[in-house]
Amino acid sequence: MATVPSLECNLRAVNERIAEAAARAGRSPDAITLVAVTKTVPAEIVAAAWELGVRHFGENRVEEAEAKIPAADALIAVPGQCPTWHMVGHIQSRKAREVVSLFDFVHSVDSVKLVAELDKRAAAVGRTVPCLLEINTSGEASKYGVAGDIGPSDPAQAGAVLAVAQALAGATHLQALGLMTLGPLAAPEAHVRRCFQTLRRWQEFLAGRVPQAQWRHLSMGMSDDFEIAVEEGATIVRIGRAIFQGSS
Repeated sequence: MATVPSLECNLRAVNERIAEAAARAGRSPDAITLVAVTKTVPAEIVAAAWELGVRHFGENRVEEAEAKIPAADALIAVPGQCPTWHMVGHIQSRKAREVVSLFDFVHSVDSVKLVAELDKRAAAVGRTVPCLLEINTSGEASKYGVAGDIGPSDPAQAGAVLAVAQALAGATHLQALGLMTLGPLAAPEAHVRRCFQTLRRWQEFLAGRVPQAQWRHLSMGMSDDFEIAVEEGATIVRIGRAIFQGSS
């Protein structure tokens, strides 16, 4: 298990890189929320990251989160304070009940069916859950999200994205707050940058076509590409390996 100093060093480096990328884009680093993705990271390391100032944590799988979230929250145990837990992985509709019970923020809404199921489950427990609409801007078949690699100029893609966006905006117990995408793996920087720029175009499109919802957040950027994402307007970056490498 890694020492706390190594985790502290990793966190410092990541925050410095976010600040430098923000400066290059003429942005304030305060406009970017760091979500530390804790896939395979034990609760004890989550608690150590909390002590180092991390307040937002992300999980990819409901099964892992069901045990880890209560364990980490119990270790942190600060009166009146608790982490904000983000669901950043793909969601099966049958897991909607667990998702709205465990998580404070959902990044991966990608179908009208999922919107309906999450809304029903959130209503049942009396919660309103902030959500992001996931769009596949890379065109990679291995990735989830509503197809959106061409952009709003494509009628088929525009129709599909609009259908999910309108359903999300109309949900009574979900709050549409923005968009999420995954950059392509092992791709040239220009291609990665194009994918993030495409998400921004979708944001502008939805702001005009579905103005009753807020589309202010862009969740994009992971360990390999978060600096590009910040330069392209990310308000949330989801970083795991660059923070926790050497932590397990």
